[in-house]
Amino acid sequence: MVTITAKEVQELRRRTGSGMMECKKALTKTGGDIEKAVQIMRESGLAQADKKSSRTASEGMVYIVTSNNNKHSLIIEVNSETDFVSKGDDFQNFVKNCAKVALDSDIDNVDDLSGHKIDGTSIEHKRQELIAKVGENIQIRRIKNIKSPNGFIFSYLHGIKIGVIIEIDQNDADLGKSLSMHIAANKPLCVNKNDVDPKLLEQEKNILISQAQDSGKPADIIEKMVQGRLGKYLSEITLLGQNYLIDTEIKVQKLLKDKKTNVLSFNRLEVGEGIEKKKENFADEVAAATIV
Repeated sequence: MVTITAKEVQELRRRTGSGMMECKKALTKTGGDIEKAVQIMRESGLAQADKKSSRTASEGMVYIVTSNNNKHSLIIEVNSETDFVSKGDDFQNFVKNCAKVALDSDIDNVDDLSGHKIDGTSIEHKRQELIAKVGENIQIRRIKNIKSPNGFIFSYLHGIKIGVIIEIDQNDADLGKSLSMHIAANKPLCVNKNDVDPKLLEQEKNILISQAQDSGKPADIIEKMVQGRLGKYLSEITLLGQNYLIDTEIKVQKLLKDKKTNVLSFNRLEVGEGIEKKKENFADEVAAATIV
């Protein structure tokens, strides 16, 4: 039986990023041949990638790339299962490379991105290799590709969890960044009340009517109550109606009027929003990990 040295195990770990026991098993199987062990681990890892794809990935990273002339920008969200993996260099480099390829190739959907290449290898294959290396489900979830022929695009990243790109009609980087920060913090749904989804507005109105009717007040008073509360609701969910983050004494609409600037569009992505996170029982998780 071939003796596997600690140095060989360390070298295989360096090349594959896999655990010590997995590396030792692969080296034992190949009689100490590191090249064959690398190939076996790659094949095994890629085969296991599909099995991991059903696991919930609600952590991850949002990243933004923008052209030098601020006319073209792209925001991407890539998910992992844990915060630990999302903070690793391998994961973050993968996200950044995906974003750069998507911007350079003008890609606006995940399916198209998967077939493009990073260093000669398809992004889908790179994703599977990353799954094999980190042992978690990795999913490219969302891409927003924005071009502004008549405006300028600015952005803000809050760590790796929240990203905002905003399109305004003036080349004002300071204003663009401060507005992006405001959107990151206050989560408006749209620019102004005209952009609000009619179905959402009708749903909110019905809720307010139901609440007001419980007060027992006359119909004309109820109508005034509903309109007042609906106006407040619209102020809360629209960018122009919100109090400005940096100076809460004024509305964003007033700020923009003073700056002679219009917001043309914005996109805000937050890692994991809308994904139902699976709640694990820690004791059960540890017990499951001990089963061979």
